[in-house]
Amino acid sequence: MKELWTEKWRPKTLDGYVFRDDAQKHQVQGWIDSGMIPHLLFSGAPGVGKTTLAKILINQLGINEYDVLEINASRENSVESVREKITNFVATMPFGEFKIVLLDEADYISPNGQAALRGVMETYASTARFVLTCNYPNKVIPALHSRCQGFHIEKIDTTEFTARIATVLVTENVEIDLDTLDSYVKATYPDLRKCINLVQMNTVDGKLIRPQEGDNATADYRLAVVDLFKEGKILEARKLLCSQVRADEMDELFRWMYDNLELWGSTQEQHDAAVLAIAKGLRNIPMVADQEINLAATLVELSQIA
Repeated sequence: MKELWTEKWRPKTLDGYVFRDDAQKHQVQGWIDSGMIPHLLFSGAPGVGKTTLAKILINQLGINEYDVLEINASRENSVESVREKITNFVATMPFGEFKIVLLDEADYISPNGQAALRGVMETYASTARFVLTCNYPNKVIPALHSRCQGFHIEKIDTTEFTARIATVLVTENVEIDLDTLDSYVKATYPDLRKCINLVQMNTVDGKLIRPQEGDNATADYRLAVVDLFKEGKILEARKLLCSQVRADEMDELFRWMYDNLELWGSTQEQHDAAVLAIAKGLRNIPMVADQEINLAATLVELSQIA
């Protein structure tokens, strides 16, 4: 079976992890050296390395595998299921100094569910530590923020992002067309994990190709959108986006549009205007019944800027 590049290229040690801030590296090294951590809240955009860093920390602390519980909140059926799994896990004594609950995408849990989690954290503070990750820290209730040490991971810039993807492809002996690579970068930035997955799926006979039309298994609609924007086909790009995006993807899509301001122009004035249009559309999400209309209106404003 072919090895997943995301796992092959995932850093396994602290030395292999690329920090954007030396102070953060010293902080993590300090926890490892002391053998103790507080409750933690890792925040940052999807694919920037939150879960990777959490797993490196757990590994280098030498935590017994039976003392670690990993849960992805976005994949669980209910708050009750998450709470039951966590409570049953932390209620028993650890094999080592303490247990660790790694709760990915904690911002998917409702405010009431987060409040219940706070109670569990307080009850078992002497024998368990909670490591939470989230994409949107503003969706985590203040009570959890106050009980966790915040650790925000900044996204890398597009130049470094492109260089990392190119390094993976060159090392894997993949032939690269720069325009094709640029489309993958614009379609996925700043989610490095997603980009690596996508380029692996679309590497055929040692060459990176664009997904074939109708090949849903290896395509991402944003790839096609980027190519349409490059060709100046703004109306087609708008129609494609509106037809493909799901209602639960709106926050992520608006963030993607913000992270790729160069799609809407090359000048600072155009970028500023794009930010205002994107922010207006984002504010309208909870107030507009038909999200497709809100997205279409935002894209009309952005196309006028471009």
